[in-house]
Amino acid sequence: MNFHREPATFVGQVNVKVQDLNRSISFYKDVIGFTVFNQTERKANLTADGKTVLLTIEQPEDIGPRQAGTTGLYHFALLLPKRSDLASIVGHFMNIGQRIASSDHFVSEALYLSDPDGNGIEIYIDRAPSEWTWSGPEVHMTVDPLDFNDLLSSGIPKWEGLPAHTVMGHIHLHVSELEKVEEFYTKGLGFEVVNRFGSQALFLSTAKYHHHIGLNTWNGVGAPRPSKNSPGLESYTLVLPDEESRTAVMANLKSIGASVTEENGLFVTEDPSGNRIVLEV
Repeated sequence: MNFHREPATFVGQVNVKVQDLNRSISFYKDVIGFTVFNQTERKANLTADGKTVLLTIEQPEDIGPRQAGTTGLYHFALLLPKRSDLASIVGHFMNIGQRIASSDHFVSEALYLSDPDGNGIEIYIDRAPSEWTWSGPEVHMTVDPLDFNDLLSSGIPKWEGLPAHTVMGHIHLHVSELEKVEEFYTKGLGFEVVNRFGSQALFLSTAKYHHHIGLNTWNGVGAPRPSKNSPGLESYTLVLPDEESRTAVMANLKSIGASVTEENGLFVTEDPSGNRIVLEV
């Protein structure tokens, strides 16, 4: 499955703000299974394979309590390589008493939980794309109960942390409205809408994935942006196939009135709801 490598555009890394860095490092190591790639006094880069940073957690100096009802992160989603990996982490959560939610989305099987600051996390595996059902440009997705008996029927492999081939499968964001945000992601960034969940959510992808980006207004139409010192999303990275693609995307963003700035050698934009995006190649 080539949904998280060129020529697709996909989410590479997510950067979140937390209140207590040491508390968060313990959670992401002991509960989720990351290892620390490197660390400073206020920031840690986390990896599954020892080479690729998937998640950065940062404790700003003036961090305050989390603000509810705003735009920002709904969840980031870690895609595991095999179904047995999902069974393994279910066994791990059972052993440590970690409470989770779950769902069968037809295209995937997913677990849900939050970190100590309320940052949402999905951990999932994909079903084979040959099993997905498309109706024209839209892929069929459901919110059905996950069949744990079937998932665990072949046994529960020993948990040894996140598998090396784990990737950042997608990101799902709270936004304040959908019309302008859809224009930003389609006309600006080049994604295609592959599913609409009524008038409250939409899912977008490249390369005919079920979704690299989810967007919803479940915190209310007109939801405000969080303050900069609230725990939550700092930014996420989109990986574009090549420099030519990035140049074209930046031109498309400017043509619809979105700004692209250069910050310390990085090209940064933000969607109409204030979600910051780093454009990488």
